[in-house]
Amino acid sequence: MINVYLDDIRPCPRGFVAARSAEECLLLLTECEVDILSLDYELGFGQPNGLAVVHGLIAANKYPKRIFVHSSSMLGRANMVRDLRAANPAGVEVHDGPMPPSVLREAAEERRDA
Repeated sequence: MINVYLDDIRPCPRGFVAARSAEECLLLLTECEVDILSLDYELGFGQPNGLAVVHGLIAANKYPKRIFVHSSSMLGRANMVRDLRAANPAGVEVHDGPMPPSVLREAAEERRDA
């Protein structure tokens, strides 16, 4: 099981696999079992954004266990959270905001123990 961090600019936290584009993120989500997914909205001019990833998750009906939307784009973050919550995936935690330090520590420790 892996954790995925979607962001085109920010450094990837320890214990996560970086996805730098929507396409890369969707591929990881298709090919791997994902525990934590952290999403950014803006992924570069003219590129599919985080909402495209959310719509891909909903269309595939394949979700990670926990989703955090860390984007600084208020409108983008609100749209992603709205669509995820409207889909109401069973057993999936959707968080409107970045991962708290406790989740970052947990992910880093799990990676070190693996």
